[in-house]
Amino acid sequence: MSITTTTPKSETPLDAESVRDSSLPRILFLHGFLGSGGDWVPFAQQLDKEYCCILVDLPGHGESEIEANGDPDLFFTETVDLLAEELSRSATPEPCFLVGYSMGGRIALSLALRYPELFEKVIIVSASPGLRTEAERRSRRESDEGIARKIERNFEGFIKEWYEQPLFSTLKNHPIFQEIESERIINNPGNLASALRLLGTGCQPSVWEELQNNRVPIQFFVGEKDLKFVEINRQMVNLCPESELEIFPGCGHTLHIENRELFLDCLTRFFNKHQLS
Repeated sequence: MSITTTTPKSETPLDAESVRDSSLPRILFLHGFLGSGGDWVPFAQQLDKEYCCILVDLPGHGESEIEANGDPDLFFTETVDLLAEELSRSATPEPCFLVGYSMGGRIALSLALRYPELFEKVIIVSASPGLRTEAERRSRRESDEGIARKIERNFEGFIKEWYEQPLFSTLKNHPIFQEIESERIINNPGNLASALRLLGTGCQPSVWEELQNNRVPIQFFVGEKDLKFVEINRQMVNLCPESELEIFPGCGHTLHIENRELFLDCLTRFFNKHQLS
């Protein structure tokens, strides 16, 4: 599947892959910053008897390009609208399932709140509904600009520094960490810097107020040791109808990698229960 976004200035293709028969119920997977649709392949391989998994490379990641001079006030919402438009054009009329991690989780949450008719059920992993005030968003953009410049100056050094964050302490102890770090280094630094400038949390319109209007069953997944996001997700569940919180014991921000078996168990139980209800 090829997804193309058309803005007043450019056309930017988003690469996507469908795993398994498209007649099966669909799950759209959205990856995190530095990742790609390929991050979800091990999960799709476990799910392909029951679901058609759609693995998208978000702008600036994997095989998807990004317009470096995009408008940071518009690009996040344009990306949300683009994904919704592609799903609406699908030959399969039924609503699909949606899973998003971190950056992809922020996009997925906005998708579900903006286009509830497109989704059966949604899983948001280690994500937030954005920053509440314009001052917070402006400050975050300034911080992210500094990070984007580091990416452009010394990408390998940035990758090492990125994974030193407490956010990823549990991932660093996981056997797969070296493989993940090696995969990240082959990304395009210029594209990733642009993605941070255009899809970072400082560019995301806050959806805190919209949570109260949610109409789609949502589960928020968060790692027990990811304390900042545990608190954010507890606040979201308190505000959001039709939502539940699943806390993964012993896990951090990358809970789906740290405990893939539990992640898949929770995902299939949640989605299958809804199908049978």
